[in-house]
Amino acid sequence: MRNEDSDRSEVFFTTKQMADTLRVTTRRVQQLAEEGVLVRAQRGKYLAIESMQKYIQYIQEREQSTESDVDYYHEKALHEKAKREKTEMQVAIMKGELHRSEDVAAVMGDMVASFRSRCLAMPTKIAPQLLNRKEIAEVQELLTDEIHQVLGELSEYDAKAFHTRSNEYFEVDEDESDRE
Repeated sequence: MRNEDSDRSEVFFTTKQMADTLRVTTRRVQQLAEEGVLVRAQRGKYLAIESMQKYIQYIQEREQSTESDVDYYHEKALHEKAKREKTEMQVAIMKGELHRSEDVAAVMGDMVASFRSRCLAMPTKIAPQLLNRKEIAEVQELLTDEIHQVLGELSEYDAKAFHTRSNEYFEVDEDESDRE
C-alpha cells in the first residue's frame, strides 16, 4: 500500500495542462518555473500539487504587496469625486455663480479705475457749486451727496460684467434647471 502523500507528489502535469489549470499561457508556465514558483520534475513536466500550492502562495503574496501600495477602488473613488467637483464648478461658472480669478481681477480693476477717476473729478465738479455757498451745512451736504454717488457706483455689483469678460458664461433659467 502506498502513502497518500507520495501519490500526490507524483502527479505530473504537462506544460499545457499546467497552463490550462492556472489559466495562463504555456510561456508564462515556463517563466513561473524559472522564477521558482512552479516545481519542474523534468523537461515539460511539473509536480502538480506542489506547483499549485506554491502558485497559490505566490498569488497571495503578490496581492498583499499590491494592496499595501495602492487601493484601486479608493483611487477610483477619489478620481470620480474630483471629476464631479470639476463639473460642479464648471456649471457654477456657466451660471455666473462662480467667477474665474482673471475675470474678478479685470472687473475689480475696472471698478477701482472708475472709482479713482470719479474721486479725482470731484473737486472740478463740486468747486463751482461751492463758490457762492457761505453755510458750512450746505457745503457739507453737497460734498456728502457727491461722495455717496461715487461710493454707490463702487458698491453696485453687476454679474453681467463678468459675463462680458468670458464666453464660458451663459444664461440659465432657474425654473428650467429645477426641472432637470
